[in-house]
Amino acid sequence: MYVIIAGGGKVGWNLTRELLAKNHEVTLLEAQRDRYLTIEQELEHQVQYGDATELWVLERAGIQRADLVIAVTGDDEDNILICQMAKEKYLCDRIIARVNNPRNREWFELLGVAPTVSATDLILRLIEHEVPSYGLVHLLDLRDERLEIIEVEVAEGSPAAGQRVADVVLPEGVLIISILRQGDGFVPKPDSVIRASDEVLLVLDPGLEDSITEQFAAPETD
Repeated sequence: MYVIIAGGGKVGWNLTRELLAKNHEVTLLEAQRDRYLTIEQELEHQVQYGDATELWVLERAGIQRADLVIAVTGDDEDNILICQMAKEKYLCDRIIARVNNPRNREWFELLGVAPTVSATDLILRLIEHEVPSYGLVHLLDLRDERLEIIEVEVAEGSPAAGQRVADVVLPEGVLIISILRQGDGFVPKPDSVIRASDEVLLVLDPGLEDSITEQFAAPETD
């Protein structure tokens, strides 16, 4: 696989190292001269000097044959532009963009730049996983497929506790795909019994979280 990475910061540099170690062909593009010279001492011909928002820089890097373009500069506008050019002008099938400011994610989506990766969002999800609100954690949003994967903790006394998977009342568009119990995960069968303190993974259509919470949360007390 031939990969072009735009942005020679820590993310781009480390990503280049890892991909090269996995025997992929990689070209890293860096626009700051001093940064380029530092990286060039290690990566040599795998790094090129130039602004990846300029067509001639991308073409010199061989974008016409790139299998994957990754934009991880520190500027969201640049990352959007790079991915747009790769996708629309050079018909690159696979692009990945870094979102530095999570508030800009909607602009990436509006302009058709996906998937995106936000370090801030990833850290917030880790925090949410360790200290979940209402026992529900969003693990993955598959925007193109309009699906979500979430994890819920089964509370003592909840409607689902003690029920077989087949008997849990879930709306259409929701499927239980895995159960984590005392550190071990398994794919449940219809007659598998859900226990309190289990962590249940579900795939669902967006907007159904509230109805799921009702089944796995503890009953409200007066």
